[in-house]
Amino acid sequence: MKHFMKMVVQVWLYFYCICLWRCFKFILRKLSGRCELQRICYKNKPGAGRTLKLESSLKSSKSKLLQSAVGVHPDAIEKTVEDILTLKKVNVDTNPQFAVSLQACLLQIVGYRNLTVEVEKLRREAYDSENPQHEEMLIKLWKMLKPGVPLEARVSKQWCEIGFQGDDPKTDFRGMGLLGLYNLVYFAEKDTNSALQILSDSLQPKCRDVSKEDFSKISKMEWEMKKFDKAIGYSFAIVGINITDLAYNLLISGALKTHLYNVAPEAPSLHHFQQTFCFLMHEFHKFWIEEDPLDIMEFNRVRNKFHKRILKQLQKTDMALCPHFVASESLVNV
Repeated sequence: MKHFMKMVVQVWLYFYCICLWRCFKFILRKLSGRCELQRICYKNKPGAGRTLKLESSLKSSKSKLLQSAVGVHPDAIEKTVEDILTLKKVNVDTNPQFAVSLQACLLQIVGYRNLTVEVEKLRREAYDSENPQHEEMLIKLWKMLKPGVPLEARVSKQWCEIGFQGDDPKTDFRGMGLLGLYNLVYFAEKDTNSALQILSDSLQPKCRDVSKEDFSKISKMEWEMKKFDKAIGYSFAIVGINITDLAYNLLISGALKTHLYNVAPEAPSLHHFQQTFCFLMHEFHKFWIEEDPLDIMEFNRVRNKFHKRILKQLQKTDMALCPHFVASESLVNV
């Protein structure tokens, strides 16, 4: 009985708050002469702050037109904006900027939804060694990461040199499908210097800091062994596929909206997602070195900590992860 009464009170409070909020919006509309969508567009600068609020307002509206606006086809956005203006009785002549702002926000909202569909499609498409395009991309990755070094055979232990686990990379793409390969190729092609440097670092021993006090206690030979006793220690390609998974989860969960709404003035595209992947690869590499893990067995711990750091950054509505990153030179921070 107690539990039932508690539920009744919670339901009552929920509907009471909804009614109270709608009354408040009605009063604001009468006092300001503007609907909620107008107030959001006029009070917030372009970017995530504006688009996230407008998206929330549309989804929570009791109007079917407004609710469906976030899921229209890109070609129907202009007509949807006209319908919203008519519904809200907004005069375009006296409020020209509102129509422009609303259309820009809808382009971002619909674009993000379409991007998740495109990324999911790539993730679900399995690598097929019988597909010439898939094979061509894989060979392209080898040539960019190992310039001047011929691949002796399609199935070869050489693949381990760029961080695959076995002699045939196709088995490593199972979790992320073609998306993992697309991202690795993009990184190697668009930010070649960083990709080659990170690959080189991952294969090289890492110099450890040894204090003068420690040095006085050990012999020169022991010091040399201590200095280089462990490598940075991760497989470049495998980590790339893992970071692809991290970027994918940020996108699907909606956490990446903050970043993409700030860097894509209109519809976010696969290009923006891949630029974000490049940034995450670069940042994870630095983070791995800072964390100084004992060995690769600590990978999940470091990855989870890195994931939490990125999530925390994305909670800020003005956050743009990589507006000035090398691979993101064409991004526009609105």
